[in-house]
Amino acid sequence: MSRSLDICIIYDCLFPWTIGGAERWYRALAERLAADGHRVTYLTMTQWSHGDPPDIAGVTVLPVAPRANLYDQGKRRIVPPMRFGWGVLRHLARHGRQYDVVHLCSFPYFALLAAGLLRRVSGYRIVCDWFEVWSRDYWRDYLGRLGWLGWMIQHVCAKVPQRAQVFSRLHMARLKALGLRGNICYLSGLAEATRDGIMAQARTPPTLVYAGRMIPEKRLMLLVEALAIAHRAVPDLRAILFGNGPERDRIATEIARNGLDHVITMPGFVEAQMLEDAMRDAVCIAQPSAREGYGLVVVEASARGVPAIIVAADDNAAVELVEPGVNGFIADPATPQALASAIIATVREGETLRQRTRDWYAANVERLSIDSSLLTVVTSYVIEG
Repeated sequence: MSRSLDICIIYDCLFPWTIGGAERWYRALAERLAADGHRVTYLTMTQWSHGDPPDIAGVTVLPVAPRANLYDQGKRRIVPPMRFGWGVLRHLARHGRQYDVVHLCSFPYFALLAAGLLRRVSGYRIVCDWFEVWSRDYWRDYLGRLGWLGWMIQHVCAKVPQRAQVFSRLHMARLKALGLRGNICYLSGLAEATRDGIMAQARTPPTLVYAGRMIPEKRLMLLVEALAIAHRAVPDLRAILFGNGPERDRIATEIARNGLDHVITMPGFVEAQMLEDAMRDAVCIAQPSAREGYGLVVVEASARGVPAIIVAADDNAAVELVEPGVNGFIADPATPQALASAIIATVREGETLRQRTRDWYAANVERLSIDSSLLTVVTSYVIEG
């Protein structure tokens, strides 16, 4: 390393107070940069208890906005990211000149707009992760009549001079179509590399696992309908739906309506080890989501030798990580019948498909590991600096 840099990482959430792929990415990035001797500041929202701030070796964690509920009925609220963007703007106005690099996420967009506004005055370089680029149609579905405003803000953010990083080819193409002002770097890895984990056989009875939020775009209603069909072909099939959210009561009603109370359980949020145990010996992981920016669950399942079943959709980048019949299946079209067929095929292929999944992961573990992406990012800081 030629010299140490002052780097500001900006994200409104911090792992493990908030759990998600982006949170893990920025925590790992901060720790890696600090371990390499760089001076790292992490701007975020307050998420911890008073008097018990985060303690990350070599990283200064600064809250620039108060604690807030980020979601309402499964959708991001507008006020918290605006307050966070304002906090970022104030911090960079005072301290921006001390940073060589400001590294942040495109969404929510106000922090990127703030960093872009002060970039020329402060002299730092901007590195921005675009986990997703939403289409006009998705913005319309998400915000209704205000969808055009979200689309325009996203478009403006693409015009901020930056080095952009994407984690799927779907969103790389969309970002290019926006007319990005800067270079684009494709990073394929976001998962913790696992090379020597214990590979279990699928439990008996065969059990499907879902883990995630229970919100409309995750399409759990579609999964329940598919399980009703699949259960007729595989009578001992079971399913566990981990997580919680505004759709939970509606899903429970649908389960009861289909007479599946003895087939599907919903334990809510559980301890990490319980989830790990359930995933490791599941017959498959199912993720019927209409929108995924990457598809981390596919890689995590494959690392355990567990096939993944996902659903084709215009906004689902996870399809890039599934080779049908190799490490899972893609239900296309997105119908209960197609999803049920994928579930049935997974159960019937059994250990043969699990072995193909293990082989697929072994062949792709390096490119899919978060370490490979971190190395690319950290090296680029030094070269460009």
